[in-house]
Formats: sequence, C-alpha cells, structure tokens
Amino acid sequence: MKFSLIKKGVSYKPMINVTLKDGSVRRYEPGTSLLEMAFDISPRLAKETLVAKVNGKLTDLNEKINQDSAVEFLTFDSDEGKDVFRHSASHVLAQAVQRLFPGTKLAIGPAIANGFYYDFDTAQSFTPEQLEKIETEMNKIIKEDLPFSRVELSREDALRKFNERGEQYKIELIDDLPEEAVISCYQQGEFEDLCAGPHVPSTGRLKALKLLNVAGAYWRGDERNKMLQRIYGTAFPKKSLLEEHLHRLEEAKRRDHRKLGAELDLFSIQEEGPGFPFFHPKGMILRNELEKFWHQEHKKHGYDEIRTPVILNRALWEQSGHWDHYRENMYFTRIDEGDYAIKPMNCPGSMLIYRSRLHSYRELPIRMAELGLVHRHELSGVLHGLMRVRCFTQDDAHIFMLPGQIKDEIVSVIDMVNDFYQVFGFKYHVELSTKPEKAMGSDEIWELATSTLQEALEARGLPYKVNEGDGAFYGPKIDFHLEDCLGRTWQCGTIQLDFQMPELFDLTYVGEDGQKHRPVMIHRVVFGSIERFVGILTEHFAGAFPAWLAPVQVKVLPITDRHMEYAHKVVEKLAQRDIRVELDARNEKVNYKIREAQAQKIPYMLVVGDREAEAGAVAVRHRSQGDLGAVQVEQFVEDLVQEINSKECK
Repeated sequence: MKFSLIKKGVSYKPMINVTLKDGSVRRYEPGTSLLEMAFDISPRLAKETLVAKVNGKLTDLNEKINQDSAVEFLTFDSDEGKDVFRHSASHVLAQAVQRLFPGTKLAIGPAIANGFYYDFDTAQSFTPEQLEKIETEMNKIIKEDLPFSRVELSREDALRKFNERGEQYKIELIDDLPEEAVISCYQQGEFEDLCAGPHVPSTGRLKALKLLNVAGAYWRGDERNKMLQRIYGTAFPKKSLLEEHLHRLEEAKRRDHRKLGAELDLFSIQEEGPGFPFFHPKGMILRNELEKFWHQEHKKHGYDEIRTPVILNRALWEQSGHWDHYRENMYFTRIDEGDYAIKPMNCPGSMLIYRSRLHSYRELPIRMAELGLVHRHELSGVLHGLMRVRCFTQDDAHIFMLPGQIKDEIVSVIDMVNDFYQVFGFKYHVELSTKPEKAMGSDEIWELATSTLQEALEARGLPYKVNEGDGAFYGPKIDFHLEDCLGRTWQCGTIQLDFQMPELFDLTYVGEDGQKHRPVMIHRVVFGSIERFVGILTEHFAGAFPAWLAPVQVKVLPITDRHMEYAHKVVEKLAQRDIRVELDARNEKVNYKIREAQAQKIPYMLVVGDREAEAGAVAVRHRSQGDLGAVQVEQFVEDLVQEINSKECK
C-alpha cells in the first residue's frame, strides 16, 4: 500500500477520497482495490469482508477504485453479504457437477434464504451417494482457493461463447436481457458461468458447506418447460455456524407441522383435494380457539363483523382490477350463462356492503372484519401442508375512513397486531413494500400512500426494511414477519393502504359541506390466514400447544378399574368449567397411559388412585415439568381456568 507524505518540492499523484459508513474519510491512490482498502483499515476486516457497496452498488473486492466514492464493506453478518457468499457457493456446486458429470447443462443457481441451489439438465439422476461425491469435490475446489474473476462481454460474444458449449439455458437468459444490459461472466479455475455478480474474492472464503437434498424444478417455474434437477445446499464461513444450522434443520423436521398434524390428528391433505386441507375434530378445536380470540379482540377494537359470498360475477372482478391483474391465480365457473369467479380476496365484497347505503362523515371510520374463505390457484409444486394451500380463511378487515384519519387508523392497526403477536410470544420485524411495476393509480397517489405508512411506523418507533416494488397492485403495504423459536420468519400480518378501490367502486361519504367525498381504505390481516397460522403455531410449539389452545387440556388416568368411579367424578368437575378433558379408561398400566398422553402432548395428566380418592385430590403431572404433586381437585380446576383465561404460553 502506498501512502503520500507532504514534502516541499516533491510532486505527488492525485488522491481519491473514500467515505466509509461511519462518515470517516480515507485517501488512496487511484487504482487501489477495495480489498487493499479493507486491509488498510484492518487486517481482520479484510479477512471477514466478502463484498463492498460502492456508491450504493454491490461490487467485487477485486475492483479498483479510481474516483471519490462512498464505500461500505459487508461481511457475512449482513443479508447482502450472506447472499453473495452463498451465490458464490452455487458456482462452486456447478463447477463440481461439471467436473464429475461432463456434459451437464447449467440453468440458474441463486442464493436463497439460508442457502443456495443450482438447477441442472442432465440424464444423470443425482442420488444421496452422488451428493456426497459432489460435496467432496466442492471442498476440493475450496481448498484450491481459486480467484473469482469477472469478464464483461458483448452480446454477440456471449451468445457465441454459450452457443459453442450448447448451454441453451444461458442463451435464453441472454436473449431476455435488455439491449443496454452489461453482460458478464465469472470464472474460477477452468469453470466459467454467465453471472451479474458480485462474488467473494476466491473459493477459499467459503469454508463450511453442506449439500442438503435434490428436488425436481421446472425451468423458470413453468410446468410447460422441462423438469430439471435442483440441488439445494447451504454454506457458512465457520464450521460451528454450519453445525448450528444443521441442528436447526433437524429440529425443524421434528417440528414439521405436516408430520405433527398427522400424529396429533389435527388435519390432513387428501388425494381428492390437493392443496385443500381437511380439519379433523382436534384441529377444529385449535382453529376455533384462534377464531374465538380473533372475535373477542375485534369486538374490543371497534370492528363490525360481516360475511360475503364466495362466488361473485365477472363484472365485479373486472371492476376491482383482479380480472386484469390477478386472473392467473383465480378459479372460474359458469352460472346462468354468465362468467363467475371464486373469490381470491375478500375486499370487493366489503366494498359492496359499504356501497349498499349512504354514509355520513360522522360514521367514519367504519371497520368491517371478515373471516372469509378464499381460493387461489397455486402450482402443485409449491403446495406445502397448511403453509401453501389453494383455499384458506383470511382474517380480513377493511377500514373506510376520512383522509385525516389515515395515520391514526394505521397506528391503531399496528398496535392491534402487536397485541396479537405478544399473546403467542412472537417477536417480529416489519417491512414496507412500495409500488410494483404492474400497478393502478398515479405516482403522486402512491407517494402519498407510501409516506403515510412510513409516518405511522415512525410514530410507533418501529424499525423497518423497504422492499422496493413489492406492494400490492392497488397500494403500498406494511408486512409483519414473525420469528419462531428456530429463528425462522413467516410473513403473516399485512396493512395495505388503498386509494384505488374506493375510486373504482365509486365509494362516497357525505361530508360536513353536504357534498359527496371519496373515503380512503385500509386492507389488513393479522393472522394472515387461519390455516397457515395453525401450521406456524404447530411448528413453533412442536405440537405442545399452551393449555388455552390444546385440543385436549387434561387427561384423567385411573390407576385401576376400582378408581374409575372417582375418575368420572373428576372428569365431570373439569367439564363443568368448560375444560377439555378425556378419560383414559383402558386396562393398561398407568405409566403406559402417561407415556401415551405425553406423546399426544396433552398439557396435564391427572393420576387418581386410593389416596387421591380418599382426599378428593389428583396427582398432577405436566407434560414438560413432570410430577407436580397432589392437589385438591377444586384448586387444580381454579389454577387451570386462570392459566387458560390468561392465555399463558407454557
């Protein structure tokens, strides 16, 4: 590294100013690489930095800087650093596959949440044993510490290069790029791939990785295209982080709601209805408790409940914009020679109810809440238990308000969502999604709506991430992402501000001036969908639901048949207080009955024998705390009722 000292009579090279994230400024000779700058700041930073952001643009560390710039160095601790790290791992995966299976054609290999994948076109069927060989080859490539080198090409040269290799998927990707796009390839060793980058400096940075599984995937997600083989993997800069992640994956398998749903007899997905869940009696108890809580909270917050039809005619969906913007996700039918659609969303029905009579400004805000069943067409390949289904119950609400009420109503919804999630012990983070490419309304309306959402978030002091272009087609939105006990996040609650639908449906209210005015509308959900929230809770609690949600709250276990009469009396006392209780009257040893009840994750087991019958007591066992000792029946009932009413999550 060369530095300048000011000496009289000596000429110097011009220097560039590099402004770091903390606002400090360092001076370097033009042509200094980002990696050299990181080393100058701190050898440790140079070791841990994976990529840099130069004037807001992600850039390879090997890039040389020739002008004044703002530079931020990113490590694996940042989301962007993780993505670059894992995308680099996908290139190593592709290189290993082509080394072991020459002739394999490459599709795409992006970073994804907690990992990466690459899609391959080959006659070879990848087996678990072959994954081990590929992983061994990847580790060999990592030890070779091959530099990632970027080369920019003209469109003609890029097409010629990949045409010579027979890489038809790369050719298709190039053809889809806009004319002004910069086309680049990245090379490590003998391997070269079409890629916009950036990448880590060399393969040696990758350290610890694991290939996880193989799945089928249609090229570009289109079932009309060829089925490719997708290899999933994950990568970390430290072995300890990889081991921790693999442990979480094993724990996630143990908690899989599809497995627990069958074991606990909560729900099923039948061949006769792929993507259409069947809720069994115990599953209905769970969702009914969630819905009961939902009803109570909405009444408390001033909402009126409504119910709208599942099927409505084509003219309505054309008016709402769904026919043009959402048709590929909808189901259709014919009634009386007319076109009808099964609703994918509840909002048009709410607007018809609002429009059914005249409203005064004195009535606003009007808050309509609906547990509405909606249907959306999802490809079979993305269906996943209760998490991704084709019909679900949205806990919708639509708020019609005066323009001056917008901020207060959004803040109120934010507070309500927070109250809901605290009951279940969920932490969450917030994301703000802005105008998508395919949207209704003017830029001015979108800017007003977006800034209003920002003001509400800031009024509550909530940090948030901006998702550019990810809003609904009719307005920007706030999304709430829950974090479960394994650190996974789930998008559930949403607040969408809408200036478009009231215009499309000609919704009005009579203002103080006696004239008609246009209301503003909020769409919002808290659970997101009842089905998905049941799936999330099942995995979060590993099926061991808190007592207020548990389908069976208490199991009474008589030691022998002669204790059956007293056991029935205990059951009756519990049932009188609306406690969900079952009696295990089987002629089995009590230890066996306890193990069975624990396997069913029942919160409390009450063992009754001679001593308990004589004392009017029960021997209490908790599924996780074990033996809690003998308690009078009345005291146990009072304690449990208190636990249920307070919605304790233990």
